[in-house]
Amino acid sequence: MMSGFLSSLSCSVPFGCLLSLLLLAACARPTAPPEIKVPVEPLQAVSWQEVPGWQQEDLRPALEAFIVSCPSLKRKPSWQTVCTETLQVDAADRGAVRRFFENRFIPHRVHNSDGSTRGLITGYYVPDLQGSRTPDKNYRYPVLSIPDDLLVIDLGTLYPDLKGRRLRGRLDGRRVVPYWSRTEIDSGQAPVAGKELFWVQDPVELFFLHIQGSGRISLENGERVMVNYAEQNGHPYRSIGKLLIESGAMTRHQMSLQNIKAWGQRHPDKVLQLLGENPSYVFFSSAEQDLPSPPGALGYPLTPQRSLAVDPQTIPLGAPVFIATTWPNSSRPLQQLMVAQDTGGAIKGAVRADFFWGLGQEAGSLAGRMKQDGWLWVLLPRNGAEHVSEQSKAATYP
Repeated sequence: MMSGFLSSLSCSVPFGCLLSLLLLAACARPTAPPEIKVPVEPLQAVSWQEVPGWQQEDLRPALEAFIVSCPSLKRKPSWQTVCTETLQVDAADRGAVRRFFENRFIPHRVHNSDGSTRGLITGYYVPDLQGSRTPDKNYRYPVLSIPDDLLVIDLGTLYPDLKGRRLRGRLDGRRVVPYWSRTEIDSGQAPVAGKELFWVQDPVELFFLHIQGSGRISLENGERVMVNYAEQNGHPYRSIGKLLIESGAMTRHQMSLQNIKAWGQRHPDKVLQLLGENPSYVFFSSAEQDLPSPPGALGYPLTPQRSLAVDPQTIPLGAPVFIATTWPNSSRPLQQLMVAQDTGGAIKGAVRADFFWGLGQEAGSLAGRMKQDGWLWVLLPRNGAEHVSEQSKAATYP
């Protein structure tokens, strides 16, 4: 029937006839079926042989860090047995520790939503600051506790699909509006008077304290206190390092915490304007003592070079995580077992992690230069991992 229809067409202009034929031919072609995107499971079980550097790793430091996490995991049935068994392992016996992990866990490679496995690994640390309990001409920049007018709304109580998501704001009459930005807080518009925990010398050092989430403050009387993340104003984080690169102030290769500090010292009149480009602001609590290490998201002390900040939407807090990346600004492999013990406002996504380097200047030097490609493997208990695998298949393939 189609050929008869085409032969009955009459065209006064040859080009017009040809165009008609092409259009009809295009209509006659079968359309391609819509692309079906199969959901990618973020955690996929693999063999130990597929984890690069696993056989060479000394797992004893990671066992010690994992034991710290166990009190937070014991209420989860799949973790109870392995946490109990950690107490029976000879932590000094390298072979015994390896047998424990290989016999009790299954490694799961972490995938992004698009199926890729490469992600970004950054570093963080605990900075040391000079401070005072009272302001003066040297100590002018406050470390603030949570303001009274900051509202934190748990969206999961209303919408189960948004479990773990929180909205932060303040009341303006009967309306909930965004909380004050960094510039508004620094300029005195926000009602934060009386919420000053300490006062520090350098606004750039204070800014890095906000980014790191915890720090040690050395007071004039010789005391040292630890301050830790308590809340945030709800504004998104914006990188001032990226802004400096875009403005031509420094190259991507030159970018580091140290060079940002040096830039601030050279341009004191532009510092607050630059810092205000990042509207995110962090509020703190004080431990009022010099702790050996700050607590992570689980409430337990972090272990330098063994604690990892992750996105708990994909990686369960407390779980061992093997990381394959490189040393800061280097191609030298950094492959070792760590523990997911912390979170961070900028740590979002499956293959995304923040490496805790420790406390002080040396740790800060490494953390400030770390922005490496990396891959992650989560270790899940064998019984729990099998259950997760079955659940995932049921959800993906009904």
